[in-house]
Amino acid sequence: MKSYRKELWFNIPSRRGFVNITPQVEDALRESGIQEGLVLVNAMHITASVFINDDESGLHHDYEKWLEKLAPHEPVNQYRHNDTGEDNADAHMKRQVMGREVVVAVTNGQLDFGTWEQIFYGEFDGRRKKRVLIKIIGE
Repeated sequence: MKSYRKELWFNIPSRRGFVNITPQVEDALRESGIQEGLVLVNAMHITASVFINDDESGLHHDYEKWLEKLAPHEPVNQYRHNDTGEDNADAHMKRQVMGREVVVAVTNGQLDFGTWEQIFYGEFDGRRKKRVLIKIIGE
């Protein structure tokens, strides 16, 4: 069995954002030479997420509104975590809901997706450099 590791780096200029990272994951898969196996893609920061869904702008807008209802950013003093001087408690909660990682099967050297599935990086406390790990194992 072979393994391959690659890091992606992001610096989203706003507090929140969604980035389709499917092309970068496909590039890493090609670089790995693995034809059959699994790809793990995970956010390496506690206020960011990796998830799979449709690349549709209305859905992304709906996520933004839904997540803000679940864990509103303001008032920041509603969260005990922010007593430390932070203002990102909501970002931790949004990450918890959206998830840390995804695993995708590799079949014949391709990501084995369902219809419309794409991989996204979700940022909930941006304006600084963060990374995503891609780990591929297989033959």
